[in-house]
Amino acid sequence: MCECVTNINIANNSINQEEKEKIIHLLCQKHVHQTKKSRRKTMAEICLSSCSSCPGRATSQKSTIAELSEKPLKEQLLNRFRKKIPEGTEAANILVGEVDFLDQPFVSFIRLKEARVLGSLTEVVLPSRFIFILLGPKIKTKAYHEIGRAIATLLTDELFQKTAYKALSRSGLLAGIDEFLDELSILPPGKWDPTVRIQPPKFLPSPHKRKLMLLRGNKLPCGENGNAFHQEEKLAHGHPHASEELKRTGRIFGGLIKDVKRKAPWYWSDFYDGLNMQCLSSILFIYLVTVTNSITFGGMLGDATDNMQGVLENFLGTAISGGLFCLFSGQPLTILSSTGPVLVFERLLFRFSKDYEFEYLEFRLWIGLWVAFYCLILVATDASYLVQYFTRFTEESFCALISLIFIYDAIKKMLNLADQFPINWEYSINHMTQYSCQCSLSDFGNYTSVNSTMYSSNNSSLYEKIEDSSNLTRNQCLEYGGHLVGSSCNYVPDICLMSAMLFFGTFFCSSSLKQFQSSRYLSASIRKLAGDFSVILTILVFCAIDASFGLETPKLIVPTEFKPTNPNRSWIVTPFGKNPWWVCLLSGIPAILITILLFMDQQITAVILNRKEYKLRKGAGFHLDFFCIALLIIITSFMGLPWFVSATVISLAHMDSLKMESNTSAPGEQPKFLGIREQRVSGLAVFILTGASVFLSPVLKYIPMPVLYGIFLQMGMAALRSIQFLERVQLLAIPPKHQPDLIFLRHVPLRKVHLFTFIQTACLVILWILKSTVAAIIFPLMLLALVGVRKSMEWFFSLHDLSWLDDILPAKEKIVQEPKKEESDLSDSEDSELKYQEKSPEINISVN
Repeated sequence: MCECVTNINIANNSINQEEKEKIIHLLCQKHVHQTKKSRRKTMAEICLSSCSSCPGRATSQKSTIAELSEKPLKEQLLNRFRKKIPEGTEAANILVGEVDFLDQPFVSFIRLKEARVLGSLTEVVLPSRFIFILLGPKIKTKAYHEIGRAIATLLTDELFQKTAYKALSRSGLLAGIDEFLDELSILPPGKWDPTVRIQPPKFLPSPHKRKLMLLRGNKLPCGENGNAFHQEEKLAHGHPHASEELKRTGRIFGGLIKDVKRKAPWYWSDFYDGLNMQCLSSILFIYLVTVTNSITFGGMLGDATDNMQGVLENFLGTAISGGLFCLFSGQPLTILSSTGPVLVFERLLFRFSKDYEFEYLEFRLWIGLWVAFYCLILVATDASYLVQYFTRFTEESFCALISLIFIYDAIKKMLNLADQFPINWEYSINHMTQYSCQCSLSDFGNYTSVNSTMYSSNNSSLYEKIEDSSNLTRNQCLEYGGHLVGSSCNYVPDICLMSAMLFFGTFFCSSSLKQFQSSRYLSASIRKLAGDFSVILTILVFCAIDASFGLETPKLIVPTEFKPTNPNRSWIVTPFGKNPWWVCLLSGIPAILITILLFMDQQITAVILNRKEYKLRKGAGFHLDFFCIALLIIITSFMGLPWFVSATVISLAHMDSLKMESNTSAPGEQPKFLGIREQRVSGLAVFILTGASVFLSPVLKYIPMPVLYGIFLQMGMAALRSIQFLERVQLLAIPPKHQPDLIFLRHVPLRKVHLFTFIQTACLVILWILKSTVAAIIFPLMLLALVGVRKSMEWFFSLHDLSWLDDILPAKEKIVQEPKKEESDLSDSEDSELKYQEKSPEINISVN
């Protein structure tokens, strides 16, 4: 290679024969790399070198100059940096130096036809593709060094790499350099400190997008075409959901058939992709969340339906519905659960049945059958294409509502614990002797006369114990018909304070361990392990803290017997029983409302989970998911179990626990988000464990409820932080000069941003009020109304503003995205990956 390069220069009269031999001799010398060695090895080499220089010791006169090795050296093979480099990487070698035998610079740029490992030339054993050589006289040493840095920068640019691979002559390389220079941003020497390191960007534009910007810049002066490109450039992006999954087929069940064909090739990989340690942490985390959610909603359902549907029914329904959904759905990362809107409907339905003396479960069965029928019609007609109208405005409003419900419920339950275990605020250590609590058995005579058959003559010791009421426990006192008397009877020492410590400690600990994953402490593998198992580690730590104090904090209560909560019902509901025959026809009317609710709840969650920033590889299955929901409603209706639909916050937490990041990042570089580990194992294991929880009650009973409430709070806050709505709300309290450099603030006036936030907040408040009042029956219609509100906003917001604050509706998408045919495969939009990047302090310099 050196012979070929020097011969070309001799032919061009750039060098002579003598200079050629010296250049070849120089280039073939052994290269010395600054490899990192251990302290022990470094000290040993120092000692050996000092010993070899001792007087009287024979030293070898062998030349210190060694030739370049044709095979990689041991130091190269053992270099740990190799693990940080992605597969398929090729090296470019920049060789710059000064010599005393040249009168003018010797420059060569070499591209090998096939990448080859050039012995010990590179520090890490990598195949080399490009070699740049610059040798010159000892005049401009710094200039040579800067030229080498410039060439290295050029070769790291993806657009110039394509030019370098395809260039056939010197002019082709120069054209690529000119394009690179056109994109450069120059910092004046006197306006910035060269010693300050510039923070790396949160995201980088793709080469395709950069190429489009260059083309637009070249075409702008060309009359009408330039105006068209300028108008197109103003828009942020098209509608993110205009994908293959949401196109209408025009055939009955056409969308469902396409979903099945799309997901079938990935089905078996969904199982072996789940054989990963990360899935184990996700299973344990989501299992505890699902159990807690089942107990919470089961208890509320039991109160609302006179235990016709209780905790055990919720456990069984979660296990059956969730397990079948994970096996056959299009998006198995979705977690099914009871939701607040469905609970409101169940409460209203039970009241209606009680007022009109209907058999509740039978009436509910017919409603469920009608709902399944309506859902199947929606699947058959490809109604899921309407998901395209669920823009970021609708998604974030719904996600914010569910997140706030999680936060509100967690705090509300902690306040209920404060009422159940109150703090004695009037306690005074000086009045210690006056505090007491005794059992009063004033009605004991009546109690014993009624229950005299319970006690025989051999229970005289029990009578003596009852007569001495001071020896009775609280439970015994209440059992024998007594009541507690005293100033300290309602005071339970330390329980409320301990519960608050567990609650807030769990929240802060789990959040800190999640953030620890992106910190600089310890090794990357330890940080990743701590982040993956953050919730499990937090639960174990605070369970141990609770056990060490020995206080009777409220614990997780799981059913221990497999039988219906209400003894008056069975596991199978008959369709024809006590209700009149016309009830089956009447049931079709309320079924319309619950169908709208299930459709909106399921599909909004599906849209959020399938957003392009999650980089899902295996595609979505909107029609298949809703088809599974319809079949599950039939099963749960016949068994008298709750109806289940996608749980937004829990599903987001499930996906967040399965995110994958690059392990080949360079030192100091933030790991790159690669996508979500798509599989069916974690969800299936969660629901199997949920069904087996009846047999795990001896272990689960040691988990304090405040710890699980803290996890609920952390999940709600994490989901709330992941949406743009929260950023825009924070802008209301930040002066303009201190506002962060958010991408939409560069393109949309601040007053328009605040107006958009105000409208979204007003919709959120209305949804909350409707959910909390007797008007909750129209809650599904209000979810539909969000789409209408978003459509009406086009009257006073320009398409440009909406494209940056929200998504473009399909009616406008065709006009905007028609020229964009090659941009559909991009995965790095302006707001892509931001939720997974570390938000470090930054200096924002305005260039306007």
